[in-house]
Amino acid sequence: MLGLSAASGQTMIDTTAAVGIQGTLNQIGTPNLTGAVQSAQGAAATVQAQNNATAAMIAQTTPAAPGAKVTVAVTPLTAAQQALLEQARAAYRAGNLPLARTRFETLIAQNFTNPEPHFGLALVLYAQNDLKGAAFELGQFMTMAPDRFEGPYNMGVLATRQGDHDGALKWYAEAARLLGDGANPQARRQVLDALAAEQAFKKDYAALTTTLESLAALAPNDNAVQFRLAQALTLSGRGATALPGLYALMNRVPNDPAVPQLIADIYVMQGLPDRAVRELDSALPRMSSGTARSGLLLHKAGLLAASGNAAGAVAAARDATRADSRNAAAFARLAEYLLARGDRKGAQDAALSAVRLNPQDARARATLGSIRLGLGLYDAARNDAALVLTLKPDTVTHAQALYIQGVAAYQTKAYAQARAALQASLARQASADTALWLGLTAYAQKDYAAAIDALTQSVKFSPTANARQNLASALLAGARYAEAEAILKGLVQEQAKNAEAWYLLGLSQRAQGREADARVSLRTAAGLGNTRARDALKS
Repeated sequence: MLGLSAASGQTMIDTTAAVGIQGTLNQIGTPNLTGAVQSAQGAAATVQAQNNATAAMIAQTTPAAPGAKVTVAVTPLTAAQQALLEQARAAYRAGNLPLARTRFETLIAQNFTNPEPHFGLALVLYAQNDLKGAAFELGQFMTMAPDRFEGPYNMGVLATRQGDHDGALKWYAEAARLLGDGANPQARRQVLDALAAEQAFKKDYAALTTTLESLAALAPNDNAVQFRLAQALTLSGRGATALPGLYALMNRVPNDPAVPQLIADIYVMQGLPDRAVRELDSALPRMSSGTARSGLLLHKAGLLAASGNAAGAVAAARDATRADSRNAAAFARLAEYLLARGDRKGAQDAALSAVRLNPQDARARATLGSIRLGLGLYDAARNDAALVLTLKPDTVTHAQALYIQGVAAYQTKAYAQARAALQASLARQASADTALWLGLTAYAQKDYAAAIDALTQSVKFSPTANARQNLASALLAGARYAEAEAILKGLVQEQAKNAEAWYLLGLSQRAQGREADARVSLRTAAGLGNTRARDALKS
């Protein structure tokens, strides 16, 4: 909050709960421009404040809304009261909060209609975590000093701390309005930083751009502000507009990898992925550390993967691991790319390196579990999934861990465990594959109605031939022959050499009493090598 200064009545920044702006457009896989602006704790800084309390006519004892001008007539402090004010401020600065509170409250009792003791008491109460009391005193301060920005600004701090982002946004906007363009630059920057943080939280990138343009005008040589402005322009759909500033910034800080990464993402947004990759390549020699080069190479890998260049993505990710052998994210990404290409052994080696470097990376551990599941290492896969669940994974990774547990349990015939895990996974994230395995599990338990439900869901998510064939099998087992036949007829039309589909079609037709049709289908299946169809023809 805005804190107290010396006898002059000026103010200084004490602490803030406002958040600053950080962010990057470097997302795994396809660059993800939504949600790229993240929040971080705002830094404290000293400012000079205005001290021009204005007299008015009407009193109000509750905090005024932003823009309100309800005031009371201000009574100046006597010399003795001014001395007591300085003693209260000194106690506050010394950290003696109980004494400071007593002195401010004594002064308020002597002169209620002066804003300074109300402001000082608000700071003390905030430091004592009495947010309700602090808000009340700030309300009193604002009725007596409606043209000073400190009141709305600190009301914004209180709102931010309590998670009231709508309120914080309104209060910071009011503080910025009161400061105006001619205010002390440090004070204005503090308020604009807080306002920008709330706009970023709201993802109001157009308003954020306007605020950051004002900040950039205040600090034209501040590279961090210039970069934040480029991010905001990109997030508001004006990436091309950000390019001149980014190239200028790149000339000033040529070894900062964040700048060419953002430039590359902008070119991707313009439909120029090859240009994006060239920008990253040209920036690599300018990087002063292996860590920076590794980050650029990993970003390049993501762009290549998104454009369908799987081999290029693997090569770039591998180069990233070589540039920085401690980059756990590079090994994790390499594992994912290798797994996508079917190289399970190479993927396992990369994933093992990732989890050794960062044992707390839930996503990397889940990737390792998926790889081991594909290799038939079911116990190891289950252990990996169990570890993931202890690492507070995000929703997607949590669902993946449950899926691994479910499939591993199915493969070891622990069907009850499999079903519980797969149901929990599906509840967290809709997935055709999870629904398929859930249907297979229910089928193995001879719960054909549940199998039909799960497999129908899988087909809705992704109508693959495998899912439809399994659904047809479940329908047959559930004596829903006509429905099974309809699905199987479609399958054999698409896949004339699908022996299993022809066999199941024959069974569905026989079950409906159409033996001639059934024998045609069964003979086709037998001709394609299905031994069960040959046996069925004997009956």
